[in-house]
Amino acid sequence: MTVDTNTMVSITEANQNFSKVARLVDELGSVVILKNNAPRYLVMDFSKADDSAIARNEDVLEISKRLLEQNKEAYEVLAK
Repeated sequence: MTVDTNTMVSITEANQNFSKVARLVDELGSVVILKNNAPRYLVMDFSKADDSAIARNEDVLEISKRLLEQNKEAYEVLAK
């Protein structure tokens, strides 16, 4: 994930001025809230949350293949 430094807000500022955070989300798509100068929270438009949470079918197939290869012996024992 690429983070634009213009979308970074300290947790203190977010606490004191949440309307600014909401406005940045509306304008830029997302905001990263920093806690102790490290990225801690991601605020994004709710309607875009589903898009980022859904894995593409190709990704799911690749993960499945990798898990099958990694656990091949266990699957063979269970199949007996």
